Amino acid sequence: MTGPRYSSRRWIVVASIFLLAFITIMDRVAVSAGKAALAAQLHLSDLQFGWVFGAFTMGYAIFMVPSGWLADRFKPRRFLAAALCLWSLFTMATGMASTLGPLIAVRLLFGCAEAGAYPAASRALYSWTAPGERGLALGLMNTGSRLGAALGLTVASYGILWLGWRRCFLLLGALGIGWALWWLLWYRDDPSLHPAVSEAELALIRGGRETATKEASAGGWASIVFSRQGGLLLFQYFANNFTLFVVYSWMLPYLQDHYHLSPARVGIYAGLPMYFGAAATWAGGGAVDALFGRGYRGVSRALPGVVGFSIAAVSVALAAYAKGADAFVVLLGLAVFGLDFTIGASWTVCTDIGRERTGTVSAAMNMMGAAGSFTCSLAFPYFLQLTGGAGLFLILAAGLNVLAAGCWLGLGARPRLARAGAPVRE
Repeated sequence: MTGPRYSSRRWIVVASIFLLAFITIMDRVAVSAGKAALAAQLHLSDLQFGWVFGAFTMGYAIFMVPSGWLADRFKPRRFLAAALCLWSLFTMATGMASTLGPLIAVRLLFGCAEAGAYPAASRALYSWTAPGERGLALGLMNTGSRLGAALGLTVASYGILWLGWRRCFLLLGALGIGWALWWLLWYRDDPSLHPAVSEAELALIRGGRETATKEASAGGWASIVFSRQGGLLLFQYFANNFTLFVVYSWMLPYLQDHYHLSPARVGIYAGLPMYFGAAATWAGGGAVDALFGRGYRGVSRALPGVVGFSIAAVSVALAAYAKGADAFVVLLGLAVFGLDFTIGASWTVCTDIGRERTGTVSAAMNMMGAAGSFTCSLAFPYFLQLTGGAGLFLILAAGLNVLAAGCWLGLGARPRLARAGAPVRE
């Protein structure tokens, strides 16, 4: 006798979401790679460019929860295709800006359009993956974003040198529109409607789903978000993004200005921490699933969070006292590793407590992350102007990471999900 024949179409969905995350962040960090060229041509100061970075995060935060609700309402197939086409057009429009006002407006609209990407993607992965695979799938989604940042900073730096910053943004927008067409043609919101999904794979995807849904909160999404667990989840993501966004936005121009690196070299240096992050999102997601598969419900979520934020806190604090560019980059790389080791757990908890409302719950968490990014985008240049260096800002970030590690101790205290048939251990 042979066992059931499994298809593997769910991993095509995971790969598509990986590529989506790659494009999303590459579009986002390109403005950091182009900061020197944009600032020179448009005559912008560091404080003015802080508002360019901040405009994106403001739009991203404002539209996050509405976008998550729309993703739950209209499902990921239509929502993601439409959103990606829209933000790709705003990416192209970034390359057409000629003064500060239009540039801020375009980046604000770009943030609004990108806001629902990760909530909708997590909703798609909830529909297409089994509970025991979800940590890895969500970790790989974030691996795509980190590789997008790492390669995006490097590729955009070279692209701007060869093509100019305006043409670079036009090419990035075209890439996003291509992905949207693929998604619309291939993806289905319900795996049972896809002709290539076997009965065995469908049964695997739905395994434990019915039991898990019964365990979900009976209230609406607001009762989840404003619960004790929801508050802890939101704060730790604020702390995560507060630290992480300085690497996405200000690290490249900071290295260029304070360590006097060449444009080509600074693109490579600024991208290096993201390779640490890519490894961490994969490892963190795998750790979540491995612990969960052995029946450690709360520990599978809490341990990656505590370990990751502890690594980040120590690394960021040491980076505040780094003397050279090499040490500074390596320490921030270790900090990014720690921060991203927590990501799989964060997004998995959203699916644990959100279920069919995963899009909205993950949007609320991501909104708090965007608030952390917005705070960072404005705070860093002000700290830099006041103190002449990044040290005090990094000490503040280290303190937030310590508090975030404490949040995960609380999040692991009352786990919400158990694998059907698994022995329960805390």
